Amino acid sequence: MKTSEKILDFLKNKGQSSGSELAEFLEMTDRAVRKQLKNLLESKKITKIGKPPKVFYLIQEKAEKRVAVTINKKTREAIDGRFLIITPTGERREGWKGFLYWCGKTKQPPEKTAKEYIKTLKKYDAFRNIRNGNLISGLEKMKSTFPKVWLDELFYLDFYSIERFGKTKLGQLLLYAKQSQNKKLIKELVADVKPQINFILKKYRIDGVGFVPPTVKREVQFMKELAKNLNLRQRKLSITKIKTDIIVPQKTLNKLSDRVENAQKTFVVNDSGQYNNILLIDDAVGSGATINEIASQIHARGLCRGKIIGLTITGSFKGFDVISEV
Repeated sequence: MKTSEKILDFLKNKGQSSGSELAEFLEMTDRAVRKQLKNLLESKKITKIGKPPKVFYLIQEKAEKRVAVTINKKTREAIDGRFLIITPTGERREGWKGFLYWCGKTKQPPEKTAKEYIKTLKKYDAFRNIRNGNLISGLEKMKSTFPKVWLDELFYLDFYSIERFGKTKLGQLLLYAKQSQNKKLIKELVADVKPQINFILKKYRIDGVGFVPPTVKREVQFMKELAKNLNLRQRKLSITKIKTDIIVPQKTLNKLSDRVENAQKTFVVNDSGQYNNILLIDDAVGSGATINEIASQIHARGLCRGKIIGLTITGSFKGFDVISEV
């Protein structure tokens, strides 16, 4: 039996194996085994998972059945630019290939579903304003949620999710950048959003920027990484998240009144500067309780002579919605 066949038989029986385990089984050097594995990977007979030094090999699943799909160039370009899915195993699939994967997983016809996806995008894109950098205005949503809104404007870079198709590309990137605490992914996300943030800074002549502090303890904090990678020249407002005996993250609260109470008693603007126009940046807005409370404190302390602009990477579509994942 050839060495490659022995490897395949071993993987069929074991399910998965490291290179060193295979070398021990075959009584070969690591270098010789790596050569065999390289050939099997190139011929797509096996696949690998993990990153060095912990890499494991397993039998390649049968290739997904190719489906002949006819879509126009404009539809293909839109899907290539805006669709992203992270598989259950952490594989990133973008654009048309990712869309085909999603259709296969959800058992939907790609051609028909592609048209419906474009139609849904158009519905949500209707909320974008070209004069404001193609951003989405969330101010009316805030006004329908709170009796008093302290922000002069609120913009989203994108919705967190859309009906039927779930999280948007930006929503996916935000979720996994935060959950995985992946600095490389955070930097990629910052590069994507920086042009629009710069647009708002310039248009509203912002001279003070406040980053909403995180409420969930993580080794790598997304908002701190965002502030560091944006490297803005504007003065940074001092906003503190108060430590309590038991930390209650906003995302765990399902009632609007509870979110408002949480924001009022655990966020403090401890700044004494004077600013012409202030930009408050958050990662996601569900109810908007936190960013509205921070704006209220800025008004109460008389820190801003002009406008307070809110900007979030993603926002919810409904009036009061809970984005609990991030």
